[in-house]
Amino acid sequence: MSRPRAGLSGDVAASQSATAAAGRVSGTKLRAYVALTKPRIIELLLVTTVPPMFVAERGVPSLALVVLTVLGGTFAAAGANTFNMVIDRDIDATMARTAHRPLVVGTVGPAEALVYGVVLEAVAFAVLWWGANLLAAVLALTACLFYVFVYSLWLKRTSTQNIVIGGAAGAAPVLVGWAAVSGTLPPAAWIAFAIVFFWTPPHFWALAIRYADDYGAADVPMLPTVASPRSVLTQMTLHTTAVIGLSLWFGAVAATGPVYWITAGATGAVFGGQVLSLWRVRSARAAMAVFHSSIAYLGLVFAAMAADVIVRFGW
Repeated sequence: MSRPRAGLSGDVAASQSATAAAGRVSGTKLRAYVALTKPRIIELLLVTTVPPMFVAERGVPSLALVVLTVLGGTFAAAGANTFNMVIDRDIDATMARTAHRPLVVGTVGPAEALVYGVVLEAVAFAVLWWGANLLAAVLALTACLFYVFVYSLWLKRTSTQNIVIGGAAGAAPVLVGWAAVSGTLPPAAWIAFAIVFFWTPPHFWALAIRYADDYGAADVPMLPTVASPRSVLTQMTLHTTAVIGLSLWFGAVAATGPVYWITAGATGAVFGGQVLSLWRVRSARAAMAVFHSSIAYLGLVFAAMAADVIVRFGW
């Protein structure tokens, strides 16, 4: 009588093991789909979506509108990033920094990823149209198409101006947030857009300095891989100067208060100083310091937009 019990016990153990294995596979697949969306990049994009909503409202926008705009923007950015991973899977396979991505290791197939991206963009358009307005939805979709066809399929592999022009897609969330509130795009909205547009090249070139060998191996003409260090630093300095100037111009056009002016001035000085320090210490470590400084700068400037509105107009 003990043998059947042992056999039954073995069957149960095998079943539990199979269930656990299936769970691990399912969890791996889920993590892969999340990774396709590049969540860390989405976080940065959303930082530039919400504060312009406060400025457009001249107060605190509806919580429901903010949530739906953020949700729609998240889906839109996730779809665009997924398409980018499909397009760049051959490049990613040659770069140490990206060799672990799902399409490279085969966790998700290209066809699956394409369908996933289409679904994400469709949901994004529906959420933004229903939750905000048609202009916000069209802007998000246009940014995705620009990122996919202009940057990923064309400029990235052919031009040193890839990240300069392609930065327009990353700056679009500013317009989406503003349009979601007002349904219009006044001059202040375009200046805020320009802040992110001109911020993108020095931010990304700092990272490209650190990974210049990777981009060179992948034959991607990022400026630090094909131009002299002096030329790269000149371009970074010019773009950073433009960013700081635009941040101050925004303060004048949007009639911001002291919270914004003090923050923009102080963080601009720090960010500019970090870029200038690269002229003295030309190293990968110094470049990464600029990269991290640029993220802090953008986050603080845009947070100051919202904080300034709250201080002056209240909740």
